[in-house]
Amino acid sequence: MNFLLIFVLIPVLMLLSLFATKTRKQVLTVMVIGSVALLAASAYLVIRYVGAGSGGEMLFTSSYMWYKPLNIAFSLGVDGVSVAMLGLSSIIVLTGTFISWNIEPLTKEFFMWFCLLSLGVFGFFITTDLFTMFMFYEVALIPMYLLIGIWGSGKKEYSAMKLTLMLMGASALLLVGILGIYFTAGATSMNILDIANIHLPLDKQIFFFILTFMGFGVLGALFPFHTWSPDGHASAPTAVSMLHAGVLMKLGGYGCFRVSIYLMPDAAEILAPVFLVLTATGVIYGALAAIHQRDLKYINAYSSVSHCNLVLFAILMLTTTAMTGAVLQMLSHGLMTALFFALIGSIYGRTHTRMITEMGGLIKIIPFLGAAFVIAGLASLGLPGLSGFVSEMTIFIGSFEHADLFRRVLTVIAISSIVVTAVYILRMVGKFLYGPIQDPHHNELTDAVWYERVAVVILIAGIAYIGMFPLGLSDMLNESLVLIK
Repeated sequence: MNFLLIFVLIPVLMLLSLFATKTRKQVLTVMVIGSVALLAASAYLVIRYVGAGSGGEMLFTSSYMWYKPLNIAFSLGVDGVSVAMLGLSSIIVLTGTFISWNIEPLTKEFFMWFCLLSLGVFGFFITTDLFTMFMFYEVALIPMYLLIGIWGSGKKEYSAMKLTLMLMGASALLLVGILGIYFTAGATSMNILDIANIHLPLDKQIFFFILTFMGFGVLGALFPFHTWSPDGHASAPTAVSMLHAGVLMKLGGYGCFRVSIYLMPDAAEILAPVFLVLTATGVIYGALAAIHQRDLKYINAYSSVSHCNLVLFAILMLTTTAMTGAVLQMLSHGLMTALFFALIGSIYGRTHTRMITEMGGLIKIIPFLGAAFVIAGLASLGLPGLSGFVSEMTIFIGSFEHADLFRRVLTVIAISSIVVTAVYILRMVGKFLYGPIQDPHHNELTDAVWYERVAVVILIAGIAYIGMFPLGLSDMLNESLVLIK
């Protein structure tokens, strides 16, 4: 059996086990055991992949035919980018489980949908078949409606419907694009590795590039099709916000790597300037919009729009260095935005507000959560030694490798977002963590409990590891991206 199948089997077994649970304790036991198993499998995969010395080639490849008329197969395979995304996903699933320790109501049902979402994410990252990838993409999206609509807060029905409609619209573009690629290529399978060996006509490449890049880009918060994201983040329960921003949005960037750039390189060269303008605008827009927010979740949501557009911006630069930075940024943003949402959820559970104007002096009352929030903020604004610095510097250096003035001007515009990010992060931290205490019931507030501390420490460890030891990860990604490019 292909080892990669374990990333699909574990979530399926978790789902089946949850059906049989009768108590809250049993539900949590299943989730913790399953989440730890996924993390262990990811760690083992990293060790196996690095030890194999693949030079960036796909490893653990296999194919199981399941619909012969269209040559659709359950084709498996991973490279350095896939392995990194699987590791990120396993960390977010585990920490999201701990953060959801007291989720109410319908705890069992919540975790069942959470597992289904996780199944879609893991399946998406291990498959190399276009249609199977699309299938897992849909499996990951569908649970979001219920997870937000039932367990969310605020305008949850509106946010859930808006998210679903926009992402399903993007899925329609994506489905047309992947079917068009398959039939135009005249391939004997839908395997990306097979189609990549067939040169598509330029006019078809341009058409299908637009469809697939837009389809994946909407999930990656491509400006101006990002509007579903802030509302979805703000209304989602904490663990869903973590998985949504930390992993689900990364399906967009990964899909742009794996499908749009890899299969249609000529169209990417031609159309890159158009999408570079959109993504550079999104980087600045997201940062400026975050400055004007007062709700902690909306601040982080618009910050995510900025960072995710930076990922797409780096992809479109089409240099190996910039694309390596894009994957590092996906990992960095996944960890730090999950940390932000975990902390925001924990703080909201104690203060019952997310408005920074209604809080103050929390660092004195809940020092662990406050200190962790400062670390998350410093990572977001790019402090050296943390993951944000490594990823953003790699992106900007790779973007400046282009000699033409147009791309360098856009790079300078994107770089200016660092200044804006520093403004809203430092102002946010200063307003609600420091200064006079405003909560009249501050003596009743308690600091993080053990399961919150476990989640926070794991996420901070990941951020610090990428920031201080990026070389091995960078080399693994660089080898794979040379082949994709």
